[in-house]
Amino acid sequence: MKNIKIFNLLIAALFFFTSCEEVVQIELPSGKPKIIIDANFEVYFDQFPVTANTVVKLRSSTDYFEDEIPVISNAIVTLRNTNNNTIIPFFDANLDGNYTPTINFIPQDNIEYELTVVYDNETYKGTATKIKSPTFTNVVQGDRTLFSGEETEVKVTFKDDGSEENFYLFNFSNNIYNTLEDRFFNGSEYNFSAFYQEDEIELPTTVTIKMSGISKDFYTYFRVLSSQSGQSGGGPFQTIPASLLGNMVNSTNFKNFPLGYFHISETDVIEVDLVANK
Repeated sequence: MKNIKIFNLLIAALFFFTSCEEVVQIELPSGKPKIIIDANFEVYFDQFPVTANTVVKLRSSTDYFEDEIPVISNAIVTLRNTNNNTIIPFFDANLDGNYTPTINFIPQDNIEYELTVVYDNETYKGTATKIKSPTFTNVVQGDRTLFSGEETEVKVTFKDDGSEENFYLFNFSNNIYNTLEDRFFNGSEYNFSAFYQEDEIELPTTVTIKMSGISKDFYTYFRVLSSQSGQSGGGPFQTIPASLLGNMVNSTNFKNFPLGYFHISETDVIEVDLVANK
């Protein structure tokens, strides 16, 4: 299973040419910034009481090689339960582009939610329904390595639900992710290994590992995002390629499409103590 690292590459690579006599600077085109909507809710269903991460992160795309990704703190964000039309406002209390619900909110089963973001006189909408997830059966440190002999193995086991087609996103901390589909183990107990490279982790340490159920569309989206994001540090939605469309739509101006995704997952969480292998 290949580990996927999501990196902080800002849209395109900077090319420059140097010689002993002069430096030639290439002026790159500047496009209109797009809103980035990172709304990936996690419902920690195996905790008591059940809690959820329901933060909507709003950012703006930037020109080539800007050092910082601008936050958007002046948008209007709401979430509507399409079953009963209940509307939950979201608020950016710290003006950091991270919007949280004004009430304690846990996404429910079999309910479609509509996220609405109003920004710069344009309205963006998307819908999502919570995707179920199993719990971990077991997560332990292994003793195998790969090429350098310095990697740290984590062995993951879980039981897939055979009643439906399932897709998973694993977050191994340190911006290391795996995506997985159950095509070859539907309804079975499944185990696999993931490896931390020696420069990705300092031992001994405790890592938090998450398993989220995801939709087929989000599975496809995340795999494309992973392959196009380059190789640098950052989160999955820090460096979305300008041509990669998510499930949010600009209902005011269709051509000015947003970047990012709205998704709701059940997520199981486990902490694992890792030590240096002898």
